[in-house]
Amino acid sequence: MEREYSKSFVIKTTLLGFFGGLAFILLIFFVGVLIHKLPYTPMGVYDLHLISPVLYFFDLLPIVCATLAFFIFRHVSRVKTESDSISQLEVHRQRKLYRFVEKLREGDIDVEYTPDETDALGKAIINLRDNLRKSKNDEIERRKEDEQRRWSAEGLAKFGEILRLNNDNIEELSFQIIRNLVNYIGANQGAFYLLEDEDNADIHFRMTACFAYERRKYADKIIPWRQGLVGACGLEKETILLKKVPDGYLNVTSGLGKSNPRCLILVPLKVNDTVHGVLEVASFSLFEPYQVEFFEKVAESIATTISTVKINLRTAKLLKESREQAEELALKEEQMRQNMEELQATQEEASRQSEKFISFSNSVNHTMIRADFDVNGFLTYANTKFLQKLEYAGNAEVEGKPISMFINKKDRTWFDDIWKSLSHGGKHFEGDMKLVTKTGKDLWTIATYTCVRNPMGGVDKILFLAIDTTEQKKQSLDYEGQINALNRSSFKAEFSPTGDLIDANDKFLVSTGYTLTIAKEKSIFDLVPSSERKSIERTWDDIIHGIPFEGQIRISTSHGDEKWFRCTFSAVNDMYEEVAKVVLIANDITREKHMELETKQQTDQLMKQEEMLRMNEVELNKKLREARDEVKNQFKEIEKVKIRNEKTLEGFLDAIVTTDHDGVVQFFNKAAEELFAVNRDEVLGQSIRILFPDDVEGQDEFLDAYLDPNKEKIIGQRREINITTKEGKEMPVLILLTEAKLGREITYTAFIQNISVDLF
Repeated sequence: MEREYSKSFVIKTTLLGFFGGLAFILLIFFVGVLIHKLPYTPMGVYDLHLISPVLYFFDLLPIVCATLAFFIFRHVSRVKTESDSISQLEVHRQRKLYRFVEKLREGDIDVEYTPDETDALGKAIINLRDNLRKSKNDEIERRKEDEQRRWSAEGLAKFGEILRLNNDNIEELSFQIIRNLVNYIGANQGAFYLLEDEDNADIHFRMTACFAYERRKYADKIIPWRQGLVGACGLEKETILLKKVPDGYLNVTSGLGKSNPRCLILVPLKVNDTVHGVLEVASFSLFEPYQVEFFEKVAESIATTISTVKINLRTAKLLKESREQAEELALKEEQMRQNMEELQATQEEASRQSEKFISFSNSVNHTMIRADFDVNGFLTYANTKFLQKLEYAGNAEVEGKPISMFINKKDRTWFDDIWKSLSHGGKHFEGDMKLVTKTGKDLWTIATYTCVRNPMGGVDKILFLAIDTTEQKKQSLDYEGQINALNRSSFKAEFSPTGDLIDANDKFLVSTGYTLTIAKEKSIFDLVPSSERKSIERTWDDIIHGIPFEGQIRISTSHGDEKWFRCTFSAVNDMYEEVAKVVLIANDITREKHMELETKQQTDQLMKQEEMLRMNEVELNKKLREARDEVKNQFKEIEKVKIRNEKTLEGFLDAIVTTDHDGVVQFFNKAAEELFAVNRDEVLGQSIRILFPDDVEGQDEFLDAYLDPNKEKIIGQRREINITTKEGKEMPVLILLTEAKLGREITYTAFIQNISVDLF
């Protein structure tokens, strides 16, 4: 299709080129006749051509200049016309974009706008609208999550108070729990099952409380271990959520009749993987994930409280047994008193043999530390070993000195009680004793303080005998500290070379669930799962041959569970370099192992989801391309219809003017040009107000509404008004205004008929 251009402009420039070329050739002729001194007449010009035949080519200069001017300025006109058209389209697009941005500013994030392929700003604002949409949705989701967290926190605080106030009666505690839980969660019916496992031959769940429709129900139901949903929940130690309850399993009864619940949840009451009961709640509505999480948190708190209540009951039972044992001890004390009388007779016999003891003491002086003290605690005699070990030069430095001089200040409190008992003839003391040397060093001994009695039975003196164990004591204290630290921080067990368990610390026994007596009946091969027995046998053979093992091992507990340990097996040799025992040092990594397995499962699941997302993305892109092509085709059809309608309206005898919601002229037919005596190029893209004088406001209600974009238009009513043309001519017209809506776009079309009568 040939591009449009301004014909008047091209004709003017063509004529200008022609006359310019003509003027230039006349100037050349004038100069030529002057040079050759010829008259400036047609004959002179002809003679000039004979002199210079090249001038014949210059005769064509006006035509050449006119032709060049025609083509050059026609091209310039086309470029200018296209530039003006592009400018008008750009102004229209910017106005659309401005209205779109205004809608966004007013908070309408659902407003639609379709940018062109080259409209970078429009695409950026579309992205901004999408981000605002996403932010609004995220805010709604965040508020929902905050409300759920607040609801859970209030519920946990409420049930914490219930557990604190009712922790001395399991029956009342279970009813308060199930009543408040059903009401708080908005359910219809609930039951509380307590595990009774005192008798290993009869382990079962007993319903201790049942609540439905604001009433306490009679609770007397026994469910054997491993049977039914309650038994399965306790066995698997996992929450069971049924969104489709089997018919007949549970009927919710009210005054209106019976109905099967829509949703059922069973939550185990467990602490440290030990089940104490099961909560069962039914509802006509489905439980949300946050409600299920709340169930599990409350169940954990309830299980802790029930465990504490059971411990308290067991403690009360033990207290009763201790009282009975106290009565038995009273009887035994009477028997001991009688034995003491017999012992006194034995002491009298011992005094008769004191002389033998003197000779014995002389031999002891050569091998043991010895000192004699009177009943007041003053030293009366010390042998050579006493002086050497306590770093004194002779008896003169120690005789007459109080015993407190040789005792550490920290030990005097408990030693004073022992000495007081000895000075009154009490039982002799035998045990570890720490003395202080002259220079302040500690001297550890295995000591004995014995009363030496006179013939009258009174205390004559107190004999001190001891053996120096300082080095051994220091080493023993170091070993003892290391062993205590090890027992507090790690699991420890000792096995014989054949694998039988010899001893184990409390952490190991608590973790595996065995008592020490039962554990001693087990071997290392009994503690591991049967699938790993051959592996541990090979490992054990290496251990007893001096190759320590360090790694992970799986242990079966008394409850049938399995726990993972990171452990070290080390062989301990005796004095003959033979394996005396094997020591196990371990740490529980069950939780870490489960997390590792769960992480692996989640990773596999995420990979599957990622593949599904990729496939969905491909399918979505395909649908987007199809939708984009369909929209383009629809847009082309709309453009065709629009062009056809505009050409149809162009042929109307009445003036037709189309404006948008802002009063900007979008269509102006030829009849309108003749009526208003204005070129359409001057009107299109401009405000409708330029067609009317400034003083027209306030003269007509219809015209005021039509010219003001913010006022409601008078639609469908034919009105007679006066208009003034550009030349100032006033004429009466009939005007009819129609409205068209396309989505959020509104256009107004004015049909204007000239009703003036020309008088001849």
